[in-house]
Amino acid sequence: MKRKLIHFIFDLGRGGAETMIVRVIKELPEYEHIIVTLFPKNRFGKELECDRLICLNLKSLYSLPASIFRFRRIVNIEKPDLVHTHLFWPTVIARMSVPKRIPLVTTIHAFIASSLEYKHAHIRFLDRLTYCLRKNIIIVVAKGALKEYFSFLKLEPYKSYNLYTFVDVNRFDASQVAEKKKDPVFRIISTGALRAQKNYSFLIDQFSHLKDLNIELHIYGSGSLRKELQQQIDETGAKVILKGEVSNLEKILPGYDLYVASSSFEGFSLSVLEAMAMKLPMLLSDIESFREQCQDTAVYFDLTAKEEFIQRLNELIADEQKRKELSEKGYERVMQNFTLTNHVSQLKNIYNETLSYETKDDFQAGKNLTYIFNE
Repeated sequence: MKRKLIHFIFDLGRGGAETMIVRVIKELPEYEHIIVTLFPKNRFGKELECDRLICLNLKSLYSLPASIFRFRRIVNIEKPDLVHTHLFWPTVIARMSVPKRIPLVTTIHAFIASSLEYKHAHIRFLDRLTYCLRKNIIIVVAKGALKEYFSFLKLEPYKSYNLYTFVDVNRFDASQVAEKKKDPVFRIISTGALRAQKNYSFLIDQFSHLKDLNIELHIYGSGSLRKELQQQIDETGAKVILKGEVSNLEKILPGYDLYVASSSFEGFSLSVLEAMAMKLPMLLSDIESFREQCQDTAVYFDLTAKEEFIQRLNELIADEQKRKELSEKGYERVMQNFTLTNHVSQLKNIYNETLSYETKDDFQAGKNLTYIFNE
């Protein structure tokens, strides 16, 4: 008989956490998978393969207290062997509703100290309070973020793991791409939801000073800032095009010469991994997560140094050999460290170890340990 997992997440918009769940559960057929969401958004359609999808259908975040009782009822009915939460609100709700006899695993997808969400005192308070009430296993997608989570919230770790996210190299397969056709326009791509942390307004401002060059920036993604960003593009005349959300990014990436990201903070960027897997050279903001993810396979720019982005960009445009070297090194790093196979293998180890505790008392008696994968 299959063991049953409940995966609990905010919604199924096409972000990194959501994509991770959808792809991972396909690789774990030995489990029965139930996905529970707070809100009904689902951008995956037939890509989503789970045994059941349950939505709590919240009208707004003001309904969150009621969701504690709703989720507790689902847990009582389904009787899962393990609950795995992603992102802040599902984690807080689960900590207050999942019985201690059921193992609770949480994946943290960001460096919380720089997260806009955690700038609010009530968010920090709720995370700290609920963790103290219900210590649970923590998985974090970057080593730096793992240390930061406990130090920032001043918490004593119970059990924790670093488990890097991944790119599906069967889908994002650079070997299947024909040689790029020569184009007089130097095309640059950036991908990800149109939200504040991606800092797209910085890129638009920078490209407003590059209107005389034969280059274009295309941004793929959707979000609440689209109208504001389009207004900035129209007012500055920057050669930036908002392309919207697509589901076939693996076919689009090869048409570009360079990948750019100006994020002010990140967890462990799936978008960057996808670009690396497709052998795109990268120009990235100099933040801790990008450095850990890419090391010397990218060129970095300081967000606070006004002219550094344009200087680095011009250097890369002029140096085709440098771009080729970066693309090859990035591809090698992905294949060695960030494949779906590696991720699933290590996640299975976490699940197996967690489920190996035979009684509640055994589980609660587990030692305070931190595990680091992918050294």
